[in-house]
Amino acid sequence: MITMTSLEAQNQFGNLIDSSQREPVVITRRGRPVSVMSSYQDYRSMPYLVAKFINENYPLRGKEAGDAMRDLLSTFGNKAAEDGLTEDDVMQIVHDNRI
Repeated sequence: MITMTSLEAQNQFGNLIDSSQREPVVITRRGRPVSVMSSYQDYRSMPYLVAKFINENYPLRGKEAGDAMRDLLSTFGNKAAEDGLTEDDVMQIVHDNRI
């Protein structure tokens, strides 16, 4: 995965866009990752619902957390099916986007 500082991203925005079409680009500020830029196609296929779920439901514990995760996975599976993705397609997307 490519990494750029926030200053590089500002000064080389065209390069940032081009690079993000090939693979996600991590943008850092003061040496820490603060953002990721990816292609629109990657964005559409990423399991962004998982990140949203974790952000909104982190405090959940026990049965409540398990129920929320099952609901999320069901929603994600339904969305993938609507987009014409098979389970193998989803697994390949997850594998390809591992850091």
